[in-house]
Amino acid sequence: MRLVFAGTPEPALPSLRRLIESPRHEVVAVLSRPDAAAGRRGKPRPSPVAQLALEHGIPLLRPERPNGDDFIAELTELAPDCCAVVAYGALLSERLLAVPRHGWINLHFSLLPAWRGAAPVQAAIAAGDTVTGATTFQIEPALDSGPVYGVVTETVRDTDTAGDLLARLADSGAALLETTIDGIADGSLTAVPQPSEGVTVAPKITVESARVRWDLPAHVVDRRIRAVTPNPGAWTMIGELRVKVGPVIIDKDAAGAEPLAPGQMRVGRNSVHVGTGSHPVRLGQIQPPGKKPMDAADWARGARLDEPVRAT
Repeated sequence: MRLVFAGTPEPALPSLRRLIESPRHEVVAVLSRPDAAAGRRGKPRPSPVAQLALEHGIPLLRPERPNGDDFIAELTELAPDCCAVVAYGALLSERLLAVPRHGWINLHFSLLPAWRGAAPVQAAIAAGDTVTGATTFQIEPALDSGPVYGVVTETVRDTDTAGDLLARLADSGAALLETTIDGIADGSLTAVPQPSEGVTVAPKITVESARVRWDLPAHVVDRRIRAVTPNPGAWTMIGELRVKVGPVIIDKDAAGAEPLAPGQMRVGRNSVHVGTGSHPVRLGQIQPPGKKPMDAADWARGARLDEPVRAT
């Protein structure tokens, strides 16, 4: 089939690579978001998906208004049989969805109807899910509600960050997407409506929502930090200093030690503990502004913190 691939960030790359290499299909164009500012100088750079398309000499489409008349006409001229989508980053109008004869097939990183929305992997970790996965489905105007073609499952590990889990799902999901496109092409796959029960929503993660709530139980603090690692990154205030916080360690020995109030810090020779709503957790890495991540104990020694120290 003639395919147009729509995607923007790095997790979409395994899917694009598989479809480029597929002997059964031809990627006639790649649709990605316009170049965005990156780095300290804020110089516009192509998205990871756009860069891969350029490396393979595939025509690249980066419309500011993908639902505008000009782009709809451009896509119609390309005459794709199907459009494959992985984290493109824009809502699509009904007029645009109607262009390819087999529609738009999305790879979504959850087991739909669970965690519809922008941040399904982060939501699964924060909620303490033990199993998640990826789903291919036909895009409809409503958010992630279309009929499902296929799923793969993935165990959520106790130490998974969003980056870890998303990397595994990007690989397994790429194989699922290729299989789905193959099945649509030969007529062996039929989409099945999503159940009406079990719908949950995973809204976009904001910087403010990534602030650590030390008043929550230790296991919830752990999940929430891992859910926003590496992006946008969990953060907290230590005095007047705003620092990023890496995953914490649920220290069993700390549970029986002297209790700490939520946010209260205990700086030891080789460790830094912070109180939570249940028992203290041990900090892993801290990243002060303008510096690289470092071991929390090393940072605390260099910072020469005065007691009492509190994270808020």
